Amino acid sequence: MALRPVSQKLWRVLGTGVRSCSSGAPVTQPRPGESSQPAVEDLSRRKQSLREQSAPFSTFLTDSFGRQHSYLRISLTEKCNLRCQYCMPEEGVPLTPKADLLTTEEVLALARLFVKEGVDKIRLTGGEPLIRPDVVDIVAQLHRLEGLRTIGVTTNGINLARLLPPLQKAGLNAINISLDTLVPAKFEFIVRRRGFHKVMEGIHKAIELGYSPVKVNCVVMRGLNEDELLDFVALTEGLPLDIRFIEYMPFDGNRWNFKKMVSYKEMLDTVQQRWPELEKLPEEESSTAKAFKIPGFQGQISFITSMSEHFCGTCNRLRITADGNLKVCLFGSSEVSLRDLLRTGATEEELLRIIGAAVGRKKRQHAESQRMHLDSPPAIPSVSSWDLLRVYNPRPGVSFSSQTTTLWKGHRVPQIPLLAQQWLQSGPPQRHYSALLDSDTNPKCLNPGARAPATPPEPQPPSGQLTHVDSEGRAAMVDVGRKPDTERVAVASAVVLLGPVAFRLVQENQLKKGDALVVAQLAGVQAAKLTSQLIPLCHHVSLSHVQVQLELDSTRHAVVIQASCRARGPTGVEMEALTSASVAALTVYDMCKAVSRDIVLGEIQLIRKTGGQRGDFHRA
Repeated sequence: MALRPVSQKLWRVLGTGVRSCSSGAPVTQPRPGESSQPAVEDLSRRKQSLREQSAPFSTFLTDSFGRQHSYLRISLTEKCNLRCQYCMPEEGVPLTPKADLLTTEEVLALARLFVKEGVDKIRLTGGEPLIRPDVVDIVAQLHRLEGLRTIGVTTNGINLARLLPPLQKAGLNAINISLDTLVPAKFEFIVRRRGFHKVMEGIHKAIELGYSPVKVNCVVMRGLNEDELLDFVALTEGLPLDIRFIEYMPFDGNRWNFKKMVSYKEMLDTVQQRWPELEKLPEEESSTAKAFKIPGFQGQISFITSMSEHFCGTCNRLRITADGNLKVCLFGSSEVSLRDLLRTGATEEELLRIIGAAVGRKKRQHAESQRMHLDSPPAIPSVSSWDLLRVYNPRPGVSFSSQTTTLWKGHRVPQIPLLAQQWLQSGPPQRHYSALLDSDTNPKCLNPGARAPATPPEPQPPSGQLTHVDSEGRAAMVDVGRKPDTERVAVASAVVLLGPVAFRLVQENQLKKGDALVVAQLAGVQAAKLTSQLIPLCHHVSLSHVQVQLELDSTRHAVVIQASCRARGPTGVEMEALTSASVAALTVYDMCKAVSRDIVLGEIQLIRKTGGQRGDFHRA
């Protein structure tokens, strides 16, 4: 139970002085000698009063399938200070002119109308809602609406630590924070911006102010962050978090395909293999999340199954875009402009008729869920026993646990995330990386049922001819279509001679750019998976395992890199291993070049390869 002391220390630092009610609203601890009973009784009376005074639910917000829409999401802006790869292109999206966006008065007028008709929960979204200058005032005005029980916000967390205290005072009582990775370098790759530590500070601030649970939304993408599932789950042991794993969904601009989606069942299987005692929690009728809890853990995990098991049948959500259009379904293309009606002087009755007509046209389920079930792709087998990629900790005298606790006490976050218990027990920090490719993956290559030929062919000696040229000497890709599938393994190495100054900074993790070893490891894994896109005549290979090891050699002031790749198929993986080692070495150079340009990259070589018709190779 190596993780438990770390989590307990973190909670003692982050969780003192506050408690929370089940709704997620923060509640201040009573002073010594002061009873908390009046506050509890007051809350019970308010809930009972709301139940007794509630009128029959509005027919305008009830669709033809009997779904009552009591939850409204309002987009406050189209702008965002990040460029998440699954959300929008790097150059951003065309923005609506400011004059066409809802004003604060229009936002509040529509909110009042919907709350009057039975909406009891409003969530503020974007873009990024916390970049809107008057967001605190909007929350304060919403808090005055009678009958509105929950005011929430979904944020990327960049501005959260600064704004949360006034937002809480204004009446915000629910928070969802988007975070797709616990690795700072990968965070920058996914969102195309810096800010990982600001997001972690926002999560810390939410816990400190008593929000419980603090919901963390994680979009899971194959080949990018599905290797971090267990790391995220481990955070719930000592912290009041609800980690919500979201199936990758289609939006304009994110070039979505089925092979990037990691299904709920695959994610659940991965978690249950590590924690078989995982328990299912009861669900509310309109909940979008399937919630689970590990006995003894403070927090919980949830799965948002928008694609594999849609929840359209109990959907109670409506959306208003930043330019005032009503959407009855997130995936639907039909919209009704409430802004135009407001600006032409429409009465409440006219607005309600238009709203009621739109709600009445809402379909039974969204088109993407239908396509998911009717045109489901072949399943991509999961790797049940995940391979470890190690970054050995060459920095003596400082344990990983003490590093983590010290950083959190200083309101900073570790360069390396909290890891699951099984890896902390083994000593040096370890990280999982799944090498399943995120496009053009051939399931056959990963199928454990695919067997090698009963009598494999005899190894052939090395050819005296170049294989990547045709009979006329022109470059050509080798045809491997008739070759048998065999298990292929290759190991390559590289050495980066840093010099004493840069070596010391890497060893002490004092580089301004961050942890060179972690970033280089990540780069090596990514490079192995992209080899066929970098080397023109390389075949695409479905890798089943990638391992990148980095060690510090103090005698040479060097980083020694070793990359190992494995796959089952008709062609070898030595190019993947060599590319992985080379790019990891280049990354070390890039991280250190500001300190010294006298850095030498060398000894890039194949150490060994096995499998294939030409036999095995082992460097002496």
